[in-house]
Amino acid sequence: MAYSSQRVLQLSPDEPTLDAPPSAAEAACPKVQLVEGSGPCLTSQTECLLRIRLRAAAMVLFLGSAAFLILRLLSLGDAAGLAPILAAEERLVVWFHLAHCAVLALVTLVLWRGCQRLSMRQLRLAELIIFGWTGVFMLRLQHASTLHSAMVYGVMPDPVAMWFSLIFTYAIFIPNAWRRAAVILGVMAVAPIAWRLIDVYSYDQIAAVARNFHRFDNLVVMMALGYGASLWGTQMIGTLRREAYEARQLGQYRLRHLIGAGGMGEVYLAEHQLLKRPCAIKLIRPNKANDPTALARFEREVRATATLSHWNTVEIFDYGRTDDGTFYYVMEYLPGLSLADLVERYGPMPADRVIYLLRQVCDALREAHAIGLVHRDIKPGNIFAAQRGGVYDVAKLLDFGLAKPLASGDSLQLTQDGAITGSPLFMSPEQALGEREPDARGDIYALGAVAYFLLTGQPPFQGSTAVQVIVALAREEVVPPSQVRPDVPADLEQVVLRSLNKRPDDRFQDAVALSEALADCAAAGGWSRDHAARWWRQTDDTLAAVAG
Repeated sequence: MAYSSQRVLQLSPDEPTLDAPPSAAEAACPKVQLVEGSGPCLTSQTECLLRIRLRAAAMVLFLGSAAFLILRLLSLGDAAGLAPILAAEERLVVWFHLAHCAVLALVTLVLWRGCQRLSMRQLRLAELIIFGWTGVFMLRLQHASTLHSAMVYGVMPDPVAMWFSLIFTYAIFIPNAWRRAAVILGVMAVAPIAWRLIDVYSYDQIAAVARNFHRFDNLVVMMALGYGASLWGTQMIGTLRREAYEARQLGQYRLRHLIGAGGMGEVYLAEHQLLKRPCAIKLIRPNKANDPTALARFEREVRATATLSHWNTVEIFDYGRTDDGTFYYVMEYLPGLSLADLVERYGPMPADRVIYLLRQVCDALREAHAIGLVHRDIKPGNIFAAQRGGVYDVAKLLDFGLAKPLASGDSLQLTQDGAITGSPLFMSPEQALGEREPDARGDIYALGAVAYFLLTGQPPFQGSTAVQVIVALAREEVVPPSQVRPDVPADLEQVVLRSLNKRPDDRFQDAVALSEALADCAAAGGWSRDHAARWWRQTDDTLAAVAG
């Protein structure tokens, strides 16, 4: 489980799995903005939703307008035989049409820009441009159509369909309070009626036709019906949004957004209602547990983990069960990246930084092992390089004993309750083969495998399936990391290889011994808090921005 601030700050409607890199769509809108308060106004959620909906509405209106513009340009030659007033009107409408498409295209591009966050005032301005300019264009189009139909065919055209498309597009796409929607939709509904009256009293050609056709009352009735239906729909959609928002309440915690998913459940960024403190909540669904007693085991282990107080262990604030049996626990929110993400993005680490991070993990394991807690699933994805209290590269160990179920027989992330727990890429041979219950020395092996990965960019053993990896764990010798990357120091290599010994008795026997061996390496002390702060600020300024 990794709670990356960068993923949280690069948001899309689509929810990726925890280990997936952020998609282009995610960058379109920040996944999470903690709300200022928790009232029904849904301030930040509305802001993000409004941007997404405005983008969609602008695109829909642009595509529709562009399609009709093409048809208008193809029939432009027919205007040659029209009366001068109609020909001039047709040319004017074409220019209006071109301007309408250009403005919508420009607004759509602005709303699609992923890195720039727009304020609510800017979004409302975009809303005014999209729908206000479209309304002005439709009035111009209605006038031209009315004049043309009256002079050429002697009939009054019905603009209801055109205006309904705008009214219902607004009602469906734009999140609104019903009072605000009532005003805006009312303007849209009245506009074609008022413009029809202006045309009748301003043009004799239209007035002459209007006296012979009793369609004005139909226009009023239809626009009134459209107004009522759209306003009712806006109210219904708003109610559903509020209900869905309120359903995301979990005790004193308000779920903000999904930031990860695994075999046993989902991880959400949340906020404590009273403290206004960000946190991460993992939900474990009853139907996700393979064993009927799995949730009880989770509860026991969370309770035990909550007793850990070391700085380098993720802090658990709370846990409980919901009415439907969902078990959840609440952890501190960690701005930063997992070690897996760091290596994936920036490649293998220098020896001094590896030592700096792993010694912190050893400190966390020392406290856990002292009270009989064995992690069983140490891997790069479960170790976080976080920013805490203005300090960078604070190693945080996550998920003590909270194993997840086996997804498939060949999954390289084997985790199954009551059987093999952990990832075969980083688990000890005795754990992979199920020969014995893992003890503290199994965690030492896993930490050695993590060190190997950080130094070389690859795990000690590889294979296309979990079975191949487990066979390699049991039979093959580890390729020394210096054969993968020649710059790995010899003394650090010896520490890593001893940690990866297949016999538990030949490894370091506890986290203290491993930490002392790491401290004796020549590269120890080469990386410090200042180096970490400088690296993050120069290489990954998103975390620096979060740190403020």
